[in-house]
Amino acid sequence: MAQEDRKLTVAEVRKTISTSLATAFGFVIALLWSNLVLNGLATAGIPLQPLNKGDWGAWAVFAVTATVLTVVMIILIIVISRWGGTGIRGMRPKKNSD
Repeated sequence: MAQEDRKLTVAEVRKTISTSLATAFGFVIALLWSNLVLNGLATAGIPLQPLNKGDWGAWAVFAVTATVLTVVMIILIIVISRWGGTGIRGMRPKKNSD
C-alpha cells in the first residue's frame, strides 16, 4: 500500500471531530428528552415499576405504556424524517439542470 493512501488530510480529521461532537451533543439531547418523558410519566401518576413484587397488573400497564410510547416515537421519527427531506413549505429543492 502506498504511503499516500495512509495520510490523513486536515479535512478528514475535521470531519471526524465534527461527527464525534455532533454525536455527543445528540446523546446529551437524548438524555434531556429521556428525563422530560420520565418526569412527565411520573407527573401523570404512571408508575414505571410495580409497587409490589408479583404485581403483574402494574407490569402489564408498564408494558402497554412502553409499547404505546414506542409506536408514537416511531411515527414521529417517520414524520420528522419526511419533513426533513422536503424543502421550504413542503416543496423539494429544485435541482440545477446545468
